[in-house]
Amino acid sequence: MSEQVTGQDLLGWAETLAGIARTGLGFTESLYEQERYEEILKVAAQIRSTVASEVAPEAVADEWMRMVGQGVAGYVTPKAAVGAIVSNDENEILLVQRADSGVWLYPTGWADIGYSPVEVAIKEVYEETGIHCEPLTLVSIVDGMRQGFTKIPLYSMVFCCKAVGGELQAHPLETSDCGWFARDALPEPLAGLESWVDDAFAAIDGNLASVRFDSPRSVPWQEETH
Repeated sequence: MSEQVTGQDLLGWAETLAGIARTGLGFTESLYEQERYEEILKVAAQIRSTVASEVAPEAVADEWMRMVGQGVAGYVTPKAAVGAIVSNDENEILLVQRADSGVWLYPTGWADIGYSPVEVAIKEVYEETGIHCEPLTLVSIVDGMRQGFTKIPLYSMVFCCKAVGGELQAHPLETSDCGWFARDALPEPLAGLESWVDDAFAAIDGNLASVRFDSPRSVPWQEETH
């Protein structure tokens, strides 16, 4: 018996189709192929709007069309976000309260051009909390859509870091508050799937067995051979 299709599955399929279509539009010079890719984009928008019904499929398709580039710039790839699990000498974790949602999470942000992933992590921590930190290890690198905490194609990289100075100061626009918290005194509400808490404190305690990543699924790009 096949598994039940979920809304997350539909979002993933829609974004995959849209990515293929937008990449095709960015590279092809054939008017015939352009029409076919635009049709695929409209189908993908219909699928996405089935899940996010508050957004009209026409609006989704138009937004995707505006994002089409040319050549290499037109090759559609996931966005990249970088976060940091930061601990202090008391093995507490540094958390920020997001100004837009009110939820608590470790410092995280979009990857900036011109910086390596770990440099982004250090920069985000300082900008959001005023704390200086040094990186220790990579905790996880996962697909945000597979994990269910984003509705757009996104790769999330999270580093474990140690605080080395600075003073707590919440970013005036991005965060409402920030602070140090023990495992048994975490603030609420916490963001997303709370499984990250286990990874975070395992890293802080030095018990992280390995970097967490998405388990491979079947390989749809490879035809089955008999």
